[in-house]
Amino acid sequence: MADYRISIYGRKQSEWDQLASWFVNNQIYSPNAVWLIQLPRLYNVYRSMGTVTSFQNMLDNIFIPLFEVTVDPNSHPQLHLFLLQSKPERRPTKHMPTPSQWTNEFNPAFSYYAYYCYANLYTLNKLRESKGLPTISFRPHCGEAGDIDHLAAGFLLCHNISHGINLRKSPLLQYLYYLAQVGLAMSPLSNNSLFLDYNRNPFLMFFQRGLNVSLSTDDPLKIHLTKEPLVEEYSVAAKVWKLSSCDLCEIVRNSVYQYGFPHAAKTWTAEMRFLHGGEVILPLEIGH
Repeated sequence: MADYRISIYGRKQSEWDQLASWFVNNQIYSPNAVWLIQLPRLYNVYRSMGTVTSFQNMLDNIFIPLFEVTVDPNSHPQLHLFLLQSKPERRPTKHMPTPSQWTNEFNPAFSYYAYYCYANLYTLNKLRESKGLPTISFRPHCGEAGDIDHLAAGFLLCHNISHGINLRKSPLLQYLYYLAQVGLAMSPLSNNSLFLDYNRNPFLMFFQRGLNVSLSTDDPLKIHLTKEPLVEEYSVAAKVWKLSSCDLCEIVRNSVYQYGFPHAAKTWTAEMRFLHGGEVILPLEIGH
């Protein structure tokens, strides 16, 4: 089972239909996969190019097709099929403009992006729930780089986050993430290539302190060297940090809690056991 990540940029409303057409026409569907939709924070680039005129314009491009297909599935039939399978710096102040007023070329803060994505998803999910359709969870990249307040926004607004290595700089936020068991899908090999040496990665410290951490991949075509990037993450972590079989099983369990499959699938996966020679063995091929 896997969560795959793909981008929607918000440059035009047709992006959702293009993605859905690729998904349906190429028969990408698998019962063993769900899709994470990431929204790159590139408003300033699109504004300088004249692709969008305001931050509200970008939000409209992202969310209007989702509301339209939820109200009338026939308006975007391929997108409707795709969503049935999906589980898709300046500090902010109270004086910041609304999205429709944000027309300058500066990129909004992370928490600005996060709040308006959360607010739109909350309304959209209530509508989808009322129609018996699957909802979309908010699980952004957060805390790999940037200011520590990104992680504060993530704690308040997100279902779980990817990376979170900057939590090592804030014991207070680290404790809050521990208390609430907000999931951290961490990618030490990716961090090693881009932001933080492997031997300084806080994954082991977070795991030993009881945070809800799992191992995941990030940009596997660029970062990893084998055909099994997730196995690569697990095997390197196990060797470098001397993780026991019980440690690996607990990390896999955390991964099951975090991934985007329905609760029934999570329950079945968590309870799955294989008896072999009188021992109970947990399957380890589960993750992001």
